[in-house]
Amino acid sequence: MFRAIAIDLSPLRKYPDVRRLYIGGSVSFLGSMVTSVAVPYQVYKITKSSLMVGVIGVVEIAAILGVAFIAGAIADAVDRRRVVIITELVLMATSAGLLVNGVMPHPSLLAVFVLAFFLAGADAFQRPSLDAMIPRLIEPADLPASQAIENVLSNTGMLVGPALGGVLIAAGGVGTAYGVDFVSFVASLVALASMKAMPPPEDAERPSLARIKEGLAYARSRQELMGTYLVDMAAMFFGMPLALFPAFASRLGGPAILGVLYATPALGSLIASLTSGWTTRIHHHGRAVMFAAMVWGAGIAGFAAAPTLWLALPSLAIAGGADMISGLFRGLIWNITIPDSLRGRLASIELISYSSGPSLAGIESGVAVSLVGTRGSGVSGGFLCILAAGALTLALPGFWTYDVRRWREQHPEAVAAEPVDRHAEAGRITPDPVAEVELS
Repeated sequence: MFRAIAIDLSPLRKYPDVRRLYIGGSVSFLGSMVTSVAVPYQVYKITKSSLMVGVIGVVEIAAILGVAFIAGAIADAVDRRRVVIITELVLMATSAGLLVNGVMPHPSLLAVFVLAFFLAGADAFQRPSLDAMIPRLIEPADLPASQAIENVLSNTGMLVGPALGGVLIAAGGVGTAYGVDFVSFVASLVALASMKAMPPPEDAERPSLARIKEGLAYARSRQELMGTYLVDMAAMFFGMPLALFPAFASRLGGPAILGVLYATPALGSLIASLTSGWTTRIHHHGRAVMFAAMVWGAGIAGFAAAPTLWLALPSLAIAGGADMISGLFRGLIWNITIPDSLRGRLASIELISYSSGPSLAGIESGVAVSLVGTRGSGVSGGFLCILAAGALTLALPGFWTYDVRRWREQHPEAVAAEPVDRHAEAGRITPDPVAEVELS
């Protein structure tokens, strides 16, 4: 029975570059999760306002929207590994800026917002190239296992990082937390430097507005893709009350409790990831995304309605597990159906879909608090998440009916694709034949 649900770790053994990317990236991501707690805590400490914590999300989404589409076009036209290395250096420098500001006697609130803007912008510029690397390194049959491994590593970071962040802030202030993040970038840079180059396809065109429009047109033509974007955006917008966590933690014990709140959804996600073997037997991926989004909404509503912290935490963990399941099936739809020649540009749309919801949710939560209170904000958001997931699925029948078996039958050239060229010279990788899928 355990084998039926246990995660498959074989991609780590079969693909050395994937192993390097995952391990180095996991250390860096752990540091980023520490900063994800330190920034809102610092803003709340300076302003004593949950609404100002929510403004961080507006700043971040402005940066993301400013660079996402051009970053996607660049990811399809240049060496993706090189883009990731350069942006990783920019992220490291931004972390150093937060560290310097954090140890000052009177940290600047403006500096925190400006640095948060550049942090989000650099990450958004990196993400399309990073996301587009994995399908080029792994054979199609190993994509589900690779997706599950990536989820385990990221959820471990989201579990340990926020909890560590709370401890570091309590012990040495936000400067200590930012310092740990700065040092963590060394691991990812070493891993990236040891990987082979990842040049674009030989027929790749220069980034342009026409190339960006081509990616958008492809996304609009595929309801299964639009469903993954819109359902996740709605779920995060209505059901991601992270801006309320500092206020909640301040009433229940301070920054150590804040770390627990941020970490609990990741605990649920990690448990779901480690037992995700059953997901290979699910073929209607769109339906799985919808049901998972609904469970997420129910979990958030239960968390907000619970009278005590210890009753609320299980609901928060259930929500996190559901979010992981949603992310796994969304990732499978993306990696299976998107041609390699479009992966960078489509990854930029994915970035906007899973970033805009959480970023704007802070404003939604803050406004709702002023109308119905903290508990009412969380409960109403959870129920609105459930309603939105159902309504969007009804509006996109192609998302509901998507069956990976049928898609593979209709696209045999994609199933037979071999993205890894074992005989490539100087690290070059042969363009994936999936790129030849017609944009219909």
